[in-house]
Amino acid sequence: MSLLVPFDGSILATKALERASTFGDLLDEDVVVLTVIPDDPEYAQERGWITQGEPFDAEAIAEGMQTRALEVAPEATVRIERVSSDEPTATSTTNVVREIRRVAGEVEASVVFIGSENAGSVIAPQSSVGSPVANDQRYDVYVVRHPDVGADAEDVADIDSTTDDL
Repeated sequence: MSLLVPFDGSILATKALERASTFGDLLDEDVVVLTVIPDDPEYAQERGWITQGEPFDAEAIAEGMQTRALEVAPEATVRIERVSSDEPTATSTTNVVREIRRVAGEVEASVVFIGSENAGSVIAPQSSVGSPVANDQRYDVYVVRHPDVGADAEDVADIDSTTDDL
């Protein structure tokens, strides 16, 4: 069993990797970081992997993502998978989701740590991998929706809703 973290370098994915690393240490489970790179320059631009006009270089992106992941979780295993965008009916996001699910099964992930503002939402953007990955029943899901997960009790807005006023 292992803990899987789909990692695109975003703030939320980085926070998810931090959480997975902590859990991995506590539970003595391996942490597997997965970056999926479609052969789609537009997808890479949307993720901030390259700037507009910069040439698409999957190898350079892979090296950069591996470096960033190991800075956060040096003990993790980093996997870089490339997917083709040749299928006419699938988007790059769909291909990324398929690959995440495939790797989750392969590494026998017990928990997938997702950094996503909308995983589990009723309506999710088409470019997000969070909700489709979270819907897979083969593993538990830990969702990081905010970069600062540890809010103080005074920051909780509806704490009064948990008390009984008699």
